[in-house]
Amino acid sequence: EPLFVEYHYGKQAGSEYVIGIRQNIRNDRPIIGHYNVNKSGSGDMYPKGANMLHTLRQVVNDDEKWRGILRGLNRDFYHQTVTTEQIENYLSQHSGRDLKRFFDQYLRDTRIPELEYRVEKKKLTYRWANAVEGFNMPVKVYLNGVETWLEPTTNWKELKKVKAGTKLTIDPNFYVQGGEKLES
Repeated sequence: EPLFVEYHYGKQAGSEYVIGIRQNIRNDRPIIGHYNVNKSGSGDMYPKGANMLHTLRQVVNDDEKWRGILRGLNRDFYHQTVTTEQIENYLSQHSGRDLKRFFDQYLRDTRIPELEYRVEKKKLTYRWANAVEGFNMPVKVYLNGVETWLEPTTNWKELKKVKAGTKLTIDPNFYVQGGEKLES
Protein backbone atom coordinates (compact mmCIF):
# COMPACT_ATOMS: atom_id res chain seq x y z
CA GLU A 1 0.00 0.00 0.00
CA PRO A 2 2.71 2.57 0.84
CA LEU A 3 4.41 1.86 -2.50
CA PHE A 4 1.07 2.30 -4.29
CA VAL A 5 0.51 5.62 -2.52
CA GLU A 6 4.06 6.69 -3.33
CA TYR A 7 3.69 5.78 -7.01
CA HIS A 8 0.48 7.79 -7.38
CA TYR A 9 1.05 10.67 -4.94
CA GLY A 10 4.81 10.93 -4.34
CA LYS A 11 7.44 9.73 -1.92
CA GLN A 12 6.39 12.00 0.94
CA ALA A 13 2.78 10.82 0.72
CA GLY A 14 3.94 7.18 0.78
CA SER A 15 6.05 7.85 3.86
CA GLU A 16 3.24 9.70 5.60
CA TYR A 17 0.89 6.82 4.85
CA VAL A 18 3.14 4.14 6.34
CA ILE A 19 3.98 6.30 9.37
CA GLY A 20 0.23 6.94 9.83
CA ILE A 21 -0.64 3.24 10.05
CA ARG A 22 1.66 2.84 13.07
CA GLN A 23 -1.31 3.79 15.22
CA ASN A 24 -2.82 0.42 14.26
CA ILE A 25 0.12 -1.60 15.60
CA ARG A 26 -0.69 -3.30 18.89
CA ASN A 27 2.61 -5.11 19.50
CA ASP A 28 0.58 -7.65 21.47
CA ARG A 29 2.59 -10.64 20.24
CA PRO A 30 5.33 -11.29 17.68
CA ILE A 31 4.37 -11.26 14.00
CA ILE A 32 5.84 -14.72 13.58
CA GLY A 33 4.41 -17.27 15.99
CA HIS A 34 6.19 -20.43 17.09
CA TYR A 35 6.53 -22.89 14.21
CA ASN A 36 4.97 -26.35 14.46
CA VAL A 37 2.62 -25.09 17.16
CA ASN A 38 -1.06 -24.42 16.51
CA LYS A 39 -0.67 -20.76 17.35
CA SER A 40 -0.80 -17.97 14.81
CA GLY A 41 1.26 -14.81 14.76
CA SER A 42 -0.08 -11.32 15.29
CA GLY A 43 -2.51 -9.37 13.14
CA ASP A 44 0.18 -6.68 13.23
CA MET A 45 1.67 -8.45 10.22
CA TYR A 46 0.22 -5.80 7.91
CA PRO A 47 0.87 -2.43 9.61
CA LYS A 48 4.02 -3.55 11.47
CA GLY A 49 5.23 -5.52 8.45
CA ALA A 50 4.81 -2.43 6.26
CA ASN A 51 6.72 -0.32 8.78
CA MET A 52 9.45 -2.95 9.08
CA LEU A 53 9.91 -2.93 5.31
CA HIS A 54 9.81 0.87 5.21
CA THR A 55 12.50 0.94 7.91
CA LEU A 56 14.57 -1.60 5.97
CA ARG A 57 14.28 0.64 2.92
CA GLN A 58 15.79 3.47 5.00
CA VAL A 59 18.63 1.17 6.13
CA VAL A 60 19.38 0.24 2.50
CA ASN A 61 19.43 4.00 1.83
CA ASP A 62 19.35 3.59 -1.96
CA ASP A 63 15.93 3.53 -3.63
CA GLU A 64 17.22 2.05 -6.89
CA LYS A 65 18.85 -0.78 -4.97
CA TRP A 66 15.68 -1.23 -2.90
CA ARG A 67 13.48 -1.47 -5.99
CA GLY A 68 15.98 -3.94 -7.45
CA ILE A 69 15.72 -6.08 -4.32
CA LEU A 70 11.90 -6.08 -4.49
CA ARG A 71 11.93 -6.93 -8.20
CA GLY A 72 14.53 -9.62 -7.54
CA LEU A 73 12.31 -11.23 -4.92
CA ASN A 74 9.52 -11.46 -7.50
CA ARG A 75 11.85 -12.75 -10.20
CA ASP A 76 13.85 -15.24 -8.14
CA PHE A 77 10.92 -16.70 -6.21
CA TYR A 78 8.33 -16.56 -9.00
CA HIS A 79 5.59 -19.19 -8.49
CA GLN A 80 7.34 -20.74 -5.50
CA THR A 81 6.38 -21.43 -1.95
CA VAL A 82 9.14 -19.92 0.17
CA THR A 83 10.16 -19.92 3.80
CA THR A 84 10.75 -16.95 6.04
CA GLU A 85 14.39 -17.98 6.19
CA GLN A 86 14.73 -17.81 2.39
CA ILE A 87 13.32 -14.29 2.27
CA GLU A 88 15.40 -13.08 5.23
CA ASN A 89 18.57 -14.54 3.69
CA TYR A 90 17.75 -12.99 0.31
CA LEU A 91 17.23 -9.56 1.86
CA SER A 92 20.46 -9.85 3.87
CA GLN A 93 22.45 -10.95 0.85
CA HIS A 94 21.12 -8.29 -1.50
CA SER A 95 21.19 -5.44 1.00
CA GLY A 96 24.79 -6.26 1.90
CA ARG A 97 23.95 -6.39 5.63
CA ASP A 98 23.48 -9.15 8.16
CA LEU A 99 19.82 -8.57 9.02
CA LYS A 100 19.33 -11.48 11.44
CA ARG A 101 18.91 -9.25 14.50
CA PHE A 102 16.78 -6.81 12.49
CA PHE A 103 14.30 -9.57 11.67
CA ASP A 104 14.48 -10.99 15.19
CA GLN A 105 13.56 -7.54 16.51
CA TYR A 106 10.69 -6.75 14.18
CA LEU A 107 9.27 -10.23 13.49
CA ARG A 108 9.96 -12.27 16.61
CA ASP A 109 9.75 -9.64 19.36
CA THR A 110 7.08 -7.15 20.37
CA ARG A 111 9.30 -4.35 21.61
CA ILE A 112 10.00 -1.24 19.56
CA PRO A 113 13.74 -0.47 19.67
CA GLU A 114 14.54 2.69 21.58
CA LEU A 115 17.52 4.95 20.90
CA GLU A 116 18.95 6.08 24.22
CA TYR A 117 21.51 8.87 24.24
CA ARG A 118 23.21 11.50 26.31
CA VAL A 119 25.45 14.44 25.48
CA GLU A 120 28.23 15.18 27.94
CA LYS A 121 31.80 16.47 27.78
CA LYS A 122 31.66 17.16 24.03
CA LYS A 123 30.55 13.65 23.13
CA LEU A 124 27.33 11.88 22.27
CA THR A 125 26.92 8.40 23.75
CA TYR A 126 24.12 6.24 22.38
CA ARG A 127 22.77 2.69 22.13
CA TRP A 128 19.70 0.65 21.32
CA ALA A 129 17.60 -0.30 24.33
CA ASN A 130 14.33 -2.22 24.46
CA ALA A 131 15.86 -4.46 21.81
CA VAL A 132 16.98 -8.02 21.21
CA GLU A 133 20.57 -8.75 22.21
CA GLY A 134 22.94 -7.70 19.45
CA PHE A 135 20.45 -5.43 17.63
CA ASN A 136 22.62 -3.24 15.41
CA MET A 137 20.51 -1.23 13.00
CA PRO A 138 21.93 2.04 11.65
CA VAL A 139 19.65 5.04 12.04
CA LYS A 140 19.49 8.47 10.46
CA VAL A 141 19.27 11.27 13.00
CA TYR A 142 19.56 15.03 12.90
CA LEU A 143 21.98 16.72 15.29
CA ASN A 144 20.87 20.34 15.54
CA GLY A 145 19.22 19.85 12.15
CA VAL A 146 22.25 18.30 10.43
CA GLU A 147 21.72 14.81 8.97
CA THR A 148 23.96 12.23 10.65
CA TRP A 149 24.00 8.44 10.47
CA LEU A 150 24.63 6.57 13.71
CA GLU A 151 25.48 2.86 13.97
CA PRO A 152 24.06 1.99 17.40
CA THR A 153 24.21 -1.47 18.93
CA THR A 154 22.92 -2.68 22.28
CA ASN A 155 26.28 -1.55 23.75
CA TRP A 156 27.10 2.11 24.34
CA LYS A 157 28.97 3.84 21.50
CA GLU A 158 30.17 7.42 21.26
CA LEU A 159 30.55 10.25 18.81
CA LYS A 160 33.10 12.89 19.80
CA LYS A 161 33.17 16.62 19.13
CA VAL A 162 29.50 17.20 19.86
CA LYS A 163 28.44 20.51 21.38
CA ALA A 164 26.75 20.60 24.77
CA GLY A 165 23.01 21.03 24.39
CA THR A 166 22.91 19.30 21.00
CA LYS A 167 19.37 18.39 19.98
CA LEU A 168 18.96 14.92 18.46
CA THR A 169 15.94 14.08 16.32
CA ILE A 170 15.37 10.64 14.80
CA ASP A 171 14.24 10.46 11.18
CA PRO A 172 10.53 9.51 11.48
CA ASN A 173 10.85 7.00 8.63
CA PHE A 174 12.50 4.59 11.08
CA TYR A 175 10.08 2.55 13.18
CA VAL A 176 11.83 3.17 16.50
CA GLN A 177 11.30 5.08 19.72
CA GLY A 178 13.61 7.48 21.44
CA GLY A 179 15.38 10.64 20.81
CA GLU A 180 14.83 11.53 24.46
CA LYS A 181 17.99 12.75 26.11
CA LEU A 182 19.02 10.81 29.21
CA GLU A 183 20.22 12.85 32.14
CA SER A 184 23.91 12.57 32.89
